[in-house]
Amino acid sequence: MTQLGCETAPATTYGIRPITLDAAGLTLSALLAEPAHGTPRATVVALHGGGMSAGYFDGRSHPGQSLLGLGARLGYTVVAVDRPGYGASAGALPDGQRLAEQADALHAALDDLALRHDTGAGLFLLAHSYGGKLALTAAAGERGGRLLGLDVSGLGHRYAVTPRELPDERGHGHFTRNWGKLRLYPPGTFRDSDTLVAPMPAREREEAPRWPEAFASLAARIRVPVRLTFAEYEAWWRHDDDTLAALRAEFGGAPRVVVDRLPGAGHNISLGWAARSYHLRALGFLEECLAQRECAPTGR
Repeated sequence: MTQLGCETAPATTYGIRPITLDAAGLTLSALLAEPAHGTPRATVVALHGGGMSAGYFDGRSHPGQSLLGLGARLGYTVVAVDRPGYGASAGALPDGQRLAEQADALHAALDDLALRHDTGAGLFLLAHSYGGKLALTAAAGERGGRLLGLDVSGLGHRYAVTPRELPDERGHGHFTRNWGKLRLYPPGTFRDSDTLVAPMPAREREEAPRWPEAFASLAARIRVPVRLTFAEYEAWWRHDDDTLAALRAEFGGAPRVVVDRLPGAGHNISLGWAARSYHLRALGFLEECLAQRECAPTGR
């Protein structure tokens, strides 16, 4: 059966259900979770990293791991989007899209989402790794004042590896850099993650080495609060104190910038034992963004 716009399939466990979003003619697949009762406080838009899928934010290897389930229980709508080149759009975009194209597609998809679902007080982008690059790109070109803030994990502005060590043509990169120590993840994680892994499109791989040069221009144009989290065992990005101070300084136009470290976590935070801790911290930051908006001067 053909799905159009934001039509939905039957709900799965925890009320999480697959939907499609119309991104100006491009169909993007996504997972949606909504509060059981009442209007959502806001909508969390979750963007997965390279070589993953929307299911990254619906981990089931341990109770309470799913961002979608937690967010809905706390009164938020959460939509985890398969980025262009993944999920339903993989066939139409076998090589994927560059970040600027992905940002345009995401904005269009969120327009469609807002037409069909109550998004509450606005949108909050929660992104991991390559998805964080998309979140920053989209936020730099944000329109309409609907964006409340950003929470990005597993992304910095200076690589801790050489260009030759970036993800290869299979898109998988180096296992220990992607995951870190095995003890950081619940039993069954790697078996369960087989359904979450997807090929990394060629255009993403080609664009990856240029991120350090692109970052500064994007960061300077962001006008909403930003929070960045680095796992204790993050291995793709430099996160020493001097590097993080330089990173924070790049967001000169943001009203607030928070840089956090998460103990007991590897790069794939949302699939690890630390997932619930990270998700609660991220949603706590969203609450702070909502409070800041409520108490902002009105000109009276």
